Amino acid sequence: MSFEPIENYGVIGNMRSIALVSLNGSIDFLCYPNFDSPTVFASLLDDERGGCFQIQPQLRKRRVRQMYLPDTNILITRFLADEGVAELTDYMPIGTGGEQPNEIIRTVAVVRGEVDFKMRCQPRFNYGMCGHTVDVDERYAIFTPASDGCLPMALYSTSTLRLQSQDVISDFTLRAGESVTFVFGGVRAQGELPEMEFVEQRFHETARFWKEWIARSQYKGRWREMVNRSGLLLKLLISREHGSLIAAPTFSLPEQIGGVRNWDYRFTWLRDSAFTLYALIRLGFVEEAEAFIGWLKGRLGDDAERGPLQVMYGIDGRQKLDEVTLDHLKGYEHSKPVRIGNAAYQQLQLDIYGEMMDSVYLANKYGDSISHAGWQEVHRILEWLGKNWQRPDQGIWEIRGGAREFLHSRLMCWVAFDRALRLAQKRSLSAPLDAWLQARDAIRQDIFTNFWDNELQSFVQSKGSKDLDASVLLMPLMRFISPVDPLWRSTMKAIEARLVEDTLVRRYEAERTHVDGISGGEGSFTACSFWYIECLARGGELEKAQLLFEKLLGYANPLGLYSEQIGPSGQLLGNFPQAFTHLALISTATYLDRVLSGRGESVWR
Repeated sequence: MSFEPIENYGVIGNMRSIALVSLNGSIDFLCYPNFDSPTVFASLLDDERGGCFQIQPQLRKRRVRQMYLPDTNILITRFLADEGVAELTDYMPIGTGGEQPNEIIRTVAVVRGEVDFKMRCQPRFNYGMCGHTVDVDERYAIFTPASDGCLPMALYSTSTLRLQSQDVISDFTLRAGESVTFVFGGVRAQGELPEMEFVEQRFHETARFWKEWIARSQYKGRWREMVNRSGLLLKLLISREHGSLIAAPTFSLPEQIGGVRNWDYRFTWLRDSAFTLYALIRLGFVEEAEAFIGWLKGRLGDDAERGPLQVMYGIDGRQKLDEVTLDHLKGYEHSKPVRIGNAAYQQLQLDIYGEMMDSVYLANKYGDSISHAGWQEVHRILEWLGKNWQRPDQGIWEIRGGAREFLHSRLMCWVAFDRALRLAQKRSLSAPLDAWLQARDAIRQDIFTNFWDNELQSFVQSKGSKDLDASVLLMPLMRFISPVDPLWRSTMKAIEARLVEDTLVRRYEAERTHVDGISGGEGSFTACSFWYIECLARGGELEKAQLLFEKLLGYANPLGLYSEQIGPSGQLLGNFPQAFTHLALISTATYLDRVLSGRGESVWR
């Protein structure tokens, strides 16, 4: 077995765990029972040691198509050949009522002809480091890991199962109209088999859950299908238990094939979460914002060194996310090291306070008013930020090449004070308005004095540098500067000259500047590409923005999903699918559609 391109995967999930399903009918990645648990299947990262769950129709010269059942996260993989057509339906049950079992349901059916199938279930527990024993009956198999730290798993089936080494296999033949179902998840109580007769009911409950949720979206514009798919993905990445959101369900998918930029994204970044809530609020989903802010309240600690908030947390709010390498795994396309955990949790990134305050402001604007205790926490955070906004930090890109004074961090510190002032005035909340005003205006003056380069006629990445950074594209989006200001127009020209190639935008010049302290290069950063298009639209270049937006939509995989980056040949790179990219898509689509429809904002509110 060779590595599938990243774009050849769809995802299924239940807001607790997510599985990646390839075009060949194989589940190649699953962390269980939670987003950030050890893997059960990880052949995505090692096709020999990782483990997978394959269902293969034995068809010659087959064509394969994947689609989602409309307005759901139920994935259908269709295998088409002269001798027959088969369909594989994959989902993880979820419902609006009681808690559904945490499991994967796979049903394979034949639409036309007679088709032979081979099924192989080969779990490899604890990132492929833990052996297991197997107990097989005709209709079920129990996989018991050798380590107490991993849960036993069960496979239930309507076809006959048999043991082959440490794996369980099944060979069967189906005619048109016939089907077989497999259920993979936790072990049921002694003697209790899964209710196979309820599988169809679970399917309808799951479909109804997703359809009812996305039906509440207020977006009815030109790109409704792509926007809805992005919304459904973001919902899939939100923990139903905690209200927190993971950046992506995978770890160590490389930003450059064969490179070392391989990170674990199965955690909750405050930045990504705040931007995600902004995107969901734009679609009309307020409950998710309120649930996240409820989760955030439990994170407000008192860390005098790095501030009251960490950059990221575990989905359950835990603070330690120690980074280690898994040297026994060869990595996707032999890209090593394979990392789990993320050392960036220890970094100082001052921009998170701006994103956090922006999300608090928006949640108050569209949802419930902030509590008295919550407002007191805002006071405490801004008191700390007022004393620390000038500190060098690691910035939005989490550089490992030494702290600097980054423009984006400075910008978002301005946002923190600006949104707090707006909220205080709109809700008549008591606040040290003079101190906040002075801090906001001092930051603004500092940006125009120390981060503008006359020679380049552009804002620069960090104080004293000549480097450019695509995060500057957030300046007009955060309402810091007018998108038609001459200073901004010349900055756009500089960005276009050095970081933009058609519709694709790089974060910064990684191989030239070595600012991040990491060897090798990377692809273009897809979220930055969406920011660039929104900046064009806000600056009045609507035809160019619409064309580039349509081109960028063409880089999604056939299901409408994006990873973090796009490589030189258009291949998807980095962890997949990535929340940051999809939230940027929603923001750009909603703004661009509004102005193309003649409903652009005439005033800033």
